[in-house]
Amino acid sequence: MDRVNATTPSASSADDPARAAFAALRTPEGAQLLAELRDHDPADELATATRLRRTHPAELVSAALGQARLRQRAVAKFGAEDAYRMYFTPNGVEQATRTSVAAHRAARFAGLGVRSVADLCCGIGGDAIALARAGISVLAVDRDPLTAEVARANAQALGLADLIEVRCADVTEIDTAPYDAVFVDPARRGGRGRIFDPEAYSPPLSWATAAALKAPRAALKIAPGIPHEAIGPEAEAEWISDGGDVKEAVLWYGEGFAPGAFRATLLPSGATLSAPAPLPAPPVGPVGRYLYEPDGAVIRAHLVADLVERCGGRLVDETIAYITSDEPYSSPYVTGYEITDELPFSMKRLKALLRERRIGVLTVKKRGSAVEPEELRRRMKLSGPGSATVFLTRVAGAPTMLIGHPLG
Repeated sequence: MDRVNATTPSASSADDPARAAFAALRTPEGAQLLAELRDHDPADELATATRLRRTHPAELVSAALGQARLRQRAVAKFGAEDAYRMYFTPNGVEQATRTSVAAHRAARFAGLGVRSVADLCCGIGGDAIALARAGISVLAVDRDPLTAEVARANAQALGLADLIEVRCADVTEIDTAPYDAVFVDPARRGGRGRIFDPEAYSPPLSWATAAALKAPRAALKIAPGIPHEAIGPEAEAEWISDGGDVKEAVLWYGEGFAPGAFRATLLPSGATLSAPAPLPAPPVGPVGRYLYEPDGAVIRAHLVADLVERCGGRLVDETIAYITSDEPYSSPYVTGYEITDELPFSMKRLKALLRERRIGVLTVKKRGSAVEPEELRRRMKLSGPGSATVFLTRVAGAPTMLIGHPLG
């Protein structure tokens, strides 16, 4: 398995079958195989492999099938037009920034006049590609030879080789002084899966922070679940969601950013909510006519209190990020619902209510409840033309069911 963004040298190409397989994919024969496999069904892989091995080397067929699977996975992050021209490694697909998020970050740099970036721990080049497309020249560095070769191939495949220099090196030995900005994306996966201790990142968060502070401007990509106490006062912290799903957090340093501020950015709209510091704990009170579910980036950025203040509402429970109010409130940072019923938690009562109202489609949302949505839907035995949303949560500490429907 390739080790993306690690910081120690790896095997030479003569001892690395993965690099030899990748080189074969870039031959005319390999390119032909990849084109043929673009739309293949993974369920038919055995039959496909058997057929292709009649006319191609077995090792090349295996490599092409593996790359075809990775390209299909990468479509969700990069879009079909780019994904089917690019190359990937298993870790590269997993760790690469999706195009929308990388483009947002590149736009922030470009908007501040940044024209050159040292991309440390570049992986397969997702961020370098976005930076180059924003008109920024990039030094893309990764210590893993295969990963560096893949990044270089991607720059060439997308016509960006003139703006992206790929270097296989230890990121800790790179002189970033000639560059306007630094971007660091430490590896957050190891042999046992996700790494939650920032000091166990590769390289560690402390090294990445020190590298960022040396640059005129810098961005440091981190896991969205990072504890707020691990974020230094020099950074502006931004949590980014795309289509309602929180994708990552980034720490910004230097000129043009707001040290100590927290920010939530929603893509694709680009709506941004920010605050110089967290507000005091918001008020808690009874459920009103309306319920609001904050975007996950707002919750991660600890900006729920700001929304409570904006809408003149309150929380339903001091530990639950559901906002309620007596008047309707419209905001890109929340999804709103009109609540028709508030009941103590009871499967029996919920089933009777849904049957009475002929609810056949039920959306189940939960916070502070151990009930699994699919299990609840199964037990309700839904039937009828109506639809509803049920929230399984706590209100003033008590297990509660809130039934309603989306606003608008």
